[in-house]
Formats: sequence, C-alpha cells, structure tokens
Amino acid sequence: MKTTLKLTAIAAMLFSSLFSQAQDWPNLKRYQEENAKLSAPAAGETRVVFMGNSITEGWKNSSPEFFSSNPYICRGISGQTTPQMLIRFHQDVVALKPKVVVLLCGINDIAGNTGPSTLEMIQDNIAAMAEIAKANKIRVVLSSVLPAFAFPWKPGIEPADKVIALNKWIKSYADENKYTYVDYFNAMKDERNGLSKNLAEDGIHPTKAGYAIMEPLVQAAIAKALKQKIK
Repeated sequence: MKTTLKLTAIAAMLFSSLFSQAQDWPNLKRYQEENAKLSAPAAGETRVVFMGNSITEGWKNSSPEFFSSNPYICRGISGQTTPQMLIRFHQDVVALKPKVVVLLCGINDIAGNTGPSTLEMIQDNIAAMAEIAKANKIRVVLSSVLPAFAFPWKPGIEPADKVIALNKWIKSYADENKYTYVDYFNAMKDERNGLSKNLAEDGIHPTKAGYAIMEPLVQAAIAKALKQKIK
C-alpha cells in the first residue's frame, strides 16, 4: 500500500510539472524576474540583447566576462525553437530597449524539438522577430546557424544540409532587408560541415574555444549594426 501511495504521489508530481511546463510553453517565466529588475538603458548605453537557445545561454555560462564587461544581456533558453522565441520576443527583447538584438536560432527547429518544422516555418519566425525589432527601432544582427553534423539527443537526423540551406536564406534575407549578418558557420565548420570536438565536444554546443571564435565576429557585426541609421 505504501509503495502504491508513493508511486501515485510521484506520478502526481510529474503530471503537475508537465502541466506547468505546458502552460508556459515559451518559458516566459524564465527571465521575468531579471527583466523586472533591469533598469532602463543609461544615456549613451549601447545595450545589446542576445536572443537564442542553449548556445546563447551557454555562452554566458562559458564566458561570463564577455557579457559582464560589455552592455550585453543574455536571453537564451536551452532547447528553444523559433516559435517559442517569437512569443517571448517582446518581453525578453523589445521591452528591454536595446540598440541591437543578436538572433541566433534555428538549430532546435531542425532537430524537431517542438515538433516537425520546415525551413519555411523557421524562416517565417526569424523574419517575424526581425520585423518586430525593426518596428521598434532595434538594429538586427542575424546569425548563421552553427555547423551541425548530428544531434546527440536525436540520433539518425542529418542536419548539415538543412543548416547550409537555412544559412543561405538568412544571409539573403539579411542582405535584402539591410540587416547585419554574422557568419559563424564558415569560420567554424570542419570537413563534415560539423563542429570539431575542440570547438564543441558534443558537436553542437561550443566549448570556450568555440565561443572565442564567435566573440570577435559578433562584436564586429554589432559595431557594423550600430553604424546603421534607424528609419
């Protein structure tokens, strides 16, 4: 009887947790408290919000000094796809009043983290976030998706060609709409169009050496974006 009661209690806790997650599918609660504590940008502050998934979230964990020594705000959430980011875009980007937003997203859509997703669906979500930013006079830096040969959590999927196709579109879209494009892919890819163990032990999430390649590239892109006039 006691064992049955314990199992029932565990099942109830799991159900409650899953229900709670389902109720906050885009994880709006993740940064709500931090956002509330954040003051408005100081005069002359060139605030930049980094919006993304675990690669962005892990960036701050791996290189905290990159964020603390610059007016950079990390709003990455592990596992997220572009529809989730689109839902929280106003709360976690627009409301923080940055000069620039750096978007790095799409790999989890290709992995199917929140269900099957076509390249066109990913493109629509990226375009929607860029348009919202532009409408709010926020300069946009669109990042290439990092190289990926395989997913540790989704064996059997071969993402390399889809990553290349998505990056081709992102660059074209950025050029067409006068957004800044930052190309991590060509600076980091190996012979398989993936990431070497030195740059990402699991083939997806950068090591400190991987982020060391990304940092000067994105800072150059931010500097370029800041020179653009807001219409």
